[in-house]
Amino acid sequence: MSEYLASHLAEIEAAAKRIRPYVRWTPALETDLDPQLVLKPECLQVTGSFKARGAFNALLGLKEANPALKGVIAVSSGNHAQGVALAARTLGVPASIVMPVDSNPAKVAATRALGAEIIMDGITVSNREQRVRQIRDERGLEFIPPFDHWDVIHGQGTATYELLRDRPNMGTIVAPVGGGGLISGTALAAKAHNPDIRIVGVEPELAADAAATLRTRSRQSLPGPPPTIADGVRTLSIGERPFEVMVEHGFVESVVTVSEAEIEQAVVAAWERCRLAVEPTGALPLAAYLTGKLGDTPKPIALLLSGGNFDRTLIRRLFR
Repeated sequence: MSEYLASHLAEIEAAAKRIRPYVRWTPALETDLDPQLVLKPECLQVTGSFKARGAFNALLGLKEANPALKGVIAVSSGNHAQGVALAARTLGVPASIVMPVDSNPAKVAATRALGAEIIMDGITVSNREQRVRQIRDERGLEFIPPFDHWDVIHGQGTATYELLRDRPNMGTIVAPVGGGGLISGTALAAKAHNPDIRIVGVEPELAADAAATLRTRSRQSLPGPPPTIADGVRTLSIGERPFEVMVEHGFVESVVTVSEAEIEQAVVAAWERCRLAVEPTGALPLAAYLTGKLGDTPKPIALLLSGGNFDRTLIRRLFR
């Protein structure tokens, strides 16, 4: 194992120990879809998403460094917001969350219910990063980024760390990719365990910046917020640290894309075939599997179903 992987593995192991009292060890589930298929349902995680892992790890790190922490701020369309809000409430730290005005209403309500201050006025996907840094500086808060931060990435990597404790012989691990925090943590944990494990990212056809980034080996950005149903991956580009893991070190072998119709079909299939309530972003790996877009990849295959926080209007439309 390289020194690079060994150092990141040590951080992921430390994160797993640090967050263990606060998050769930989600199961590795078999299905009737394929005896060589395993599901890691982070829709069963606290707050309904893997994002709680990175949020707790980052905030616990901040508290260790500064017990008198004044407060934290985050930017998110929903799942990272809920993770930071829960971590902050649990640890007794005030939290402010910057959310775009078109965020999933259910995720906004859940974040507010966890005690966080919600800041939405005039916030868009395009200006949210600038606004969160402005508010951070004005109020003297600590910023917890949604993906481009090592503590967050190592926290997200604990999902795969758990998976490989339960199922050490995986051939391929498939994860959604937006800003790149989950797939980077996944890749670091997996490659440290076995460098032959193949890592595949999945994103919507309408938000294919990561696929373009991997193809060109340079960070590609979308011109504006992508109109995809998968609201958790509406980022404009992957982060610098995910780029380092995915492209510079080559730990992600491929990124495939799926259509909006394929995402919707996967959401329905997750419930009808697996009895799992998986949101569109979380269903991306299943969509790639069901449509054969993973190709002839090594088995067993694990799908990281990243979350299950639905918009009610989507539920009514897909399950009418």
